[in-house]
Amino acid sequence: MFAGTLIRNVETAAAQYTGMIHSTRFDIAIQLEARAKMSERSPDFDLTAVNKSGRKVRIGTAWNETGNTSGNPYISMQIDVGLGPFRVNAVQTKEARAAQSGEFEIIPLVSNGLMKSGSLSGELTAMDADNAFTGYIANMMFDLEFMLIENSYKSEETHPDYRIEVSSPRGTPIRVGSAWIAKSSRTGNDYLSLLINTPDGDLRVNAVQNEEQRGGQTFSIIPFIDSGDQPQDAGAGLSLVA
Repeated sequence: MFAGTLIRNVETAAAQYTGMIHSTRFDIAIQLEARAKMSERSPDFDLTAVNKSGRKVRIGTAWNETGNTSGNPYISMQIDVGLGPFRVNAVQTKEARAAQSGEFEIIPLVSNGLMKSGSLSGELTAMDADNAFTGYIANMMFDLEFMLIENSYKSEETHPDYRIEVSSPRGTPIRVGSAWIAKSSRTGNDYLSLLINTPDGDLRVNAVQNEEQRGGQTFSIIPFIDSGDQPQDAGAGLSLVA
């Protein structure tokens, strides 16, 4: 579960990008410094931070990338702060690209490995404003309260319609998954397909309405059952640019 921001600096700055990465366990200021490439796939940047002793240390590497379908540039980062390596991407909203802004948002890159949903409980409620939802999902091992926020990075039909966010202890929004609006080919009813990165792994669930709920603002979260009704790419993890 990670969140963060990245800012492109002026060309004369020692670090081409500066930013912050947040999780439920840390808040770290980072820098991306250009490095000499040894081959085409060598990293474009060293990723550095300052440790508790005040020493600058290398904590990862980063690459300039381009989305395969959208053609939009983004930065792929591999980071290790002592808890094991993890991958994140720094991407821009459509508004930031249009304004040629140097502001990026850091989002997690979730693997395709899925945990079995098993027994769980959950509910999703549409809010009255901002086209957002609030909800929770829980079992005996975790209890996660979250929000669905409209995905401003969506530029392809298969990109998620919503981003799933939780709050860190300091109140920093952290993206933990994605959601797609879908329609059952069997019943014609609308539902939401969710992919959530829980402490136990990536979890697929659906938010559906029963007869009593239909037409209202509340959805029940149920385990994912592959019935062929899923939207395209809904199980492919978080999109690189979404």
